[in-house]
Amino acid sequence: MTQIEFQQIASTIPSAPGIYKYFDQHNELLYVGKAKNLKKRVSSYFTKTLNNYKTNELVKRIDHIEFTIVNSEQDAFLLENSLIKEFQPRFNINLKDDKTYPYIVIKNEHFPRVFFTRHKLNDGSQYLGPFTSVRKVRDLLTFIRQYVLLRTCKLNLSPQNIAKKKFKVCLEYHLGNCKGPCEGFQTEEDYNSGLQQVTQILKGNLQPVIQSYRRQMQDFAASLEFEKAEAMRKKIQGLEDYQASSIIIAKHVKEADVFSVLKEHQHAYVNYLMVQNGTIVQTHTIELKTPVEETEEDVLSFAIHHLRSSFNSNAPEVIVPVAVALPYTDVAVTVPKAGERKKLLDLSVQNVTYFQKEIQRRKLLHVEGKTETEIKDVLIVLQQDLKLPEVPYNIECFDNSNLHGTFPVSAMVSFKNGMPSKKDYRHFKVKTVEGINDFATMKEVVLRRYTRLLAEKQELPQLVIIDGGKGQLSAAMESIEQLKLKGKLTVVGLAKNEEEIFFPGDSQSLKLDWDSSSLKLLRRIRDEVHNFGINFHRQLRSKNALGNELENIPGIGKRTALSLLKHFKSVKNIREQPKEELARVAGAARAAVVWNYFHPEKA
Repeated sequence: MTQIEFQQIASTIPSAPGIYKYFDQHNELLYVGKAKNLKKRVSSYFTKTLNNYKTNELVKRIDHIEFTIVNSEQDAFLLENSLIKEFQPRFNINLKDDKTYPYIVIKNEHFPRVFFTRHKLNDGSQYLGPFTSVRKVRDLLTFIRQYVLLRTCKLNLSPQNIAKKKFKVCLEYHLGNCKGPCEGFQTEEDYNSGLQQVTQILKGNLQPVIQSYRRQMQDFAASLEFEKAEAMRKKIQGLEDYQASSIIIAKHVKEADVFSVLKEHQHAYVNYLMVQNGTIVQTHTIELKTPVEETEEDVLSFAIHHLRSSFNSNAPEVIVPVAVALPYTDVAVTVPKAGERKKLLDLSVQNVTYFQKEIQRRKLLHVEGKTETEIKDVLIVLQQDLKLPEVPYNIECFDNSNLHGTFPVSAMVSFKNGMPSKKDYRHFKVKTVEGINDFATMKEVVLRRYTRLLAEKQELPQLVIIDGGKGQLSAAMESIEQLKLKGKLTVVGLAKNEEEIFFPGDSQSLKLDWDSSSLKLLRRIRDEVHNFGINFHRQLRSKNALGNELENIPGIGKRTALSLLKHFKSVKNIREQPKEELARVAGAARAAVVWNYFHPEKA
C-alpha cells in the first residue's frame, strides 16, 4: 500500500483504542498490532521514514486493513495477544518457545497420588508448576518422598474397596515409605495433611512444615518415644539444609515476578525469575523473533503476559528494567534503582545475557534452534556414518600446538551430548618429549589422559578424535594398546586438508558428505580443540616473553614480576618508571633491584 492509497482511507480510521490487522492481496494476515489511538498508530507506518527493512517490506505488502475497537488499552493488549497466538502472523513477534513443560500433579482421587506429568487435564486434579526442568521435578519428588509419606501404587483406594479388605500392604509399607492406607492403617485426613505439606514445600514455604514436624518431635519426646522424636529431628534438619541451599534473595520481596530483556537486531531475549517467599522458585529465558521495529517495552509486555500465563503466576508485583503497560489492574510495576529489587533485576540481566551468549555459541555449533532430540539425531547419524558400536554421547579430541619448535603443548576438548563440556577441557605441557616430535607428543598426552581416567574410574568416551593423519593416529593407538583399551573406545584421525577420516589399520580413508551434519559436528570439535590449544600456546608465549626478562633479574621472583607487569602493562613501561613508582608496587628493596638492572650506568 502506497502513501497515496493510504490517504484515501485515512479519514475512515477511528481515533479510539483497539487492534489493527494488516492483510496482503491474498487475504493472508501479515501483522496484528494494538494502539491507544488507532488513527495515530496506523498513520505512523505511512507518514514516517522507515529505516527497518522488514517494516518497509511489511508496508509494501499491505493490501487492506481491518480494525477492532475496544473499550480500553488493556483490552487491546489482551486481544492482540490472543490473535497473535491463534494466527501467528509472519511479521509479528514470534515466540520461539514451543516446549511442553512438566507439572507435578496431585490426582483428584481418594488418597491422591503425586507424580510427574506433561499433560495438564481438566480433571479436577491439582497441577503444581509448570517447571522448566524435568530433572528438577524428579529431584523435587524424590526429596518430597523422603519427608512426606505418600503412596506410589495405582490402586483404587475408595472407602468401599478398603472396607472390603480388597488390598494388602506392599513392600513400601514394610520399608516405612507408606503408612498403608490400602488396609485402612491411615486416614484420609492424615494423608491430606501430608499433601498440604507437599504444596508448601513446592512453593518454597518450608517454615509451616518445619514447625509441624517440630511439634510432633516435642510430642514424641514428651511421651518418651525417643526413636520417633529422633526421626523427626532428622527430617527437620534435612528440610533446614534444603532451605539453606535455596537461593534466598530478599527479606522484603516475598512474591514478585522479575523480567529483563535484551534486544539484538531481529531477535530479543527475555528472562523470568519467579520469586515466592523471598526465594527464586523458577527461572526461565525465552527467545523472540521481532521482524518489524518493536520497542523493548512492546517485547517485554508481550513476553510478560505470555510467561505469567504459562507459569500460572498471580504475583502482585512485576519488577522490570523499563516501565511497561500491562493489562492487570491489581499488579504493581516497579522499575528499581537500588535495593533488593535492583539486585533481583541485576540477577535476571545476568541470566538473559548468558542465554544470549549460549544461543550464539549454538549457532557456531550448527545446532541453533535444535532441540535435544534433534541434537541426539545428529549423534545417531555420526554413529551410523562411522559404524560405531554405540551412540557417541561422550567425544574427546586431541591436538598438538607449537611455534617454530617453542613451547610444545597439547590440548583436549570434551563434547557431551553434542555440546562442549568445558569443565572437562584439558591442557597438557609436554613432559617426556624433547624437541619437535608430533607423534611422540600425541602418544604422551593420550597415555596421560586415559591413565588418569582409569585411575579415577571415570567414564571413557565412546569416540576419540586425533587431529592429524595416520602418523598421529598410530602414535595415539600405541598408548591405547598399552592401556589395553583397544575395543573399549573408537579412535579416529581427522586430517586437516581434505577432511578425511582415518581408522587404525585401514589403508583407505573415509570421506563424508561435505554438508553432512556429522561432518559439521566433527569439524566444529576439531576447530574447538585447535582454538583451545592455540590460546594456551599464546598464553605461554606471552608469559614467557613478558616475564622472562624480569624473572632473570637476580632477586626478583615470579610474584614480583607478575605484580609489576599487571600494574605497568609491559617491560618497556617498567624500564621507564622512576624508582619511587616501582616501590609503590614492589616495595623499596625490590624496586631498587629492578631500577638498577635497567639503569646500570646510574646505579
